[in-house]
Amino acid sequence: MKVTDVIRRPLITEKTSVARDAGNTIVFEVAKAATKIDIKHAVEKLFGAKVATVRTSITHGKVKRQGRFEGQRSDWKKAWVRLRDGEKVPDFLEGA
Repeated sequence: MKVTDVIRRPLITEKTSVARDAGNTIVFEVAKAATKIDIKHAVEKLFGAKVATVRTSITHGKVKRQGRFEGQRSDWKKAWVRLRDGEKVPDFLEGA
């Protein structure tokens, strides 16, 4: 798996902003097949920051209705990446 295919997008919410400010933690939506090791290598290669820990979780897709028809959104994977002490959070997340 290529490093550019592992990380899909950063997740920017109130909860992730607090985690980023308090503990040097960044949250990403990642490929469902990506392992913790793949995620660690991708973050280190793309952002140049050393990773301390990676925590992952599968987020189940919501059931959605349109009239009488019901469908389900796809499941997706979330990764909480904690950087080592002294590492800088990437610039694109600073102003968020």
